[in-house]
Amino acid sequence: MTKADIVNEISHKTGIDKLDVQKAIESFMDEVKKSLGKGDNVYLRGFGSFIVKKRAQKVARNISKKTSIIIPEHSIPAFKPAKTFIVDVKK
Repeated sequence: MTKADIVNEISHKTGIDKLDVQKAIESFMDEVKKSLGKGDNVYLRGFGSFIVKKRAQKVARNISKKTSIIIPEHSIPAFKPAKTFIVDVKK
């Protein structure tokens, strides 16, 4: 399912104009990205959490040049589904 499919489905179920639904969804995604960018997690009860995970520094190998490079510690976004979300998907 794509973002366009989600917009169409919400618009159909609620009767709200597609452009308004699209703006709302894009605003939601922007706010989630901003929060994660600041290092804040986003919690949606009954759905899940968008969290920031820390990856430790590690040494990687460039096989073609036979050299080692250090990949510094960095943050990555992740999604942790709620228990009810998991139960609904397993059905």
